[in-house]
Amino acid sequence: MINNRELRKRDLYLKKLIAFQDTEPVKVITGIRRCGKSSLLKLMIEHLKKTGISEKQIVEMNFESYAYRKMNCDDFYEYVRQRVLPDQRMYLFFDEVQRIPAWEEAVNAFRIDFNCDLYLTGSNAYLLSSEYATYLSGRCIEIKMLPLSFKEFLTFYDFEIKESISALGGKRKQAYDKNGERYDLSEVFSAYARFGGMPGIADVGLDQEKALILLDGIYSTVIVRDILERQNCRGQKRIADPVLLRKIVMFLADNIGSNISVSSIGNVLVNEGLLEGENQKSAPSAHTVQTYVNALLEAYFFYDIKRFDIKGKDFLRTLGKYYIVDIGLRNYLLGFRGRDSGHVLENIVYFELLRRDFDVSIGKVDNLEVDFVAVRAGDKQYIQVTESMTDEAVRDRELAPLQKIHDNYEKIILSLHPGLDASYEGIKSVNVVDWLIADEA
Repeated sequence: MINNRELRKRDLYLKKLIAFQDTEPVKVITGIRRCGKSSLLKLMIEHLKKTGISEKQIVEMNFESYAYRKMNCDDFYEYVRQRVLPDQRMYLFFDEVQRIPAWEEAVNAFRIDFNCDLYLTGSNAYLLSSEYATYLSGRCIEIKMLPLSFKEFLTFYDFEIKESISALGGKRKQAYDKNGERYDLSEVFSAYARFGGMPGIADVGLDQEKALILLDGIYSTVIVRDILERQNCRGQKRIADPVLLRKIVMFLADNIGSNISVSSIGNVLVNEGLLEGENQKSAPSAHTVQTYVNALLEAYFFYDIKRFDIKGKDFLRTLGKYYIVDIGLRNYLLGFRGRDSGHVLENIVYFELLRRDFDVSIGKVDNLEVDFVAVRAGDKQYIQVTESMTDEAVRDRELAPLQKIHDNYEKIILSLHPGLDASYEGIKSVNVVDWLIADEA
């Protein structure tokens, strides 16, 4: 429990932390605000206690606490030094550590001066792996945390999946809530696609008004603290127009999964009348737009994906795509709507591939496009995402690029309505909801 709130499992990330327990690198947890980084530290602390580590061996500090508001780097070092037990292995947990000026000097000193295992989180905009590599001479491991997967969503909302036999003799999965009410998995997935995966929403339940209030707080915190305040903290003024920043956020959110050129964003905003006042007289430069987009990427609000020429085996500099870290945030920004649900589905699949530790790119084969080329430890998958495979024209369109690829790696089409055929000449047709809840080998 934390402040009378149940501490829910995030085993995907906890297992990664445990795998690096008692190794030299500093464990750095990054991700958008409120995705569960602080809770992950708590889960790791609980794990240590269960394995025999005493409370006195654990130093835990959350720098958003009022207690540490006046602490400087020297105070930080002294506070920890006084709690280090001689001849004992110490476990140091620092949450939002970037609030301490010159924190990196203290953290590096802990690593050198004490027998300790270090775990850090913070506002993601401050704790990028590239910055850590500079501060800590590359001695760090980054654990990239995302909002809830659909599988985690089921757990957080106390749904249990049960399998039954359908009238035609096939197997059918259904979700049961804690009261025993039964739901089709497609219904629960629709709720996930509506509310998103921010863990805090589970505390208020699937209540649209309460969810929007929570999402508004997350958005405001990311924009103000992780982007605008970050610039001021560094003495930089590159992100000086909050109106332009919001317009770019709205544009990217509205165009997830679409081919976008950063150089054209400013012109599109002006042409569509999305920039007002003085900004409407001329489009911002491509350099300015790129700076704003980079800030959103650094805050883990959006992720970009590059194009890969499958035949030429090379990355291309042509148009890429952007996906938003949480569909709930997109619905907060744009409103709940039924259109472009295909791109929403793509967005969900993209982040699930990242959770499964794939490197993901867009595939280009001749003049056709494969939604995702997913590579991991010598394995490769080609993946198309579409709402339905029941329409012949859509089916032919989705199959065409995969049919042009002549290697032996797995080719899959993920859809909400896969039709009756499980495969087409070796190309698998899989229900995306089943794929999302499947246990990986």
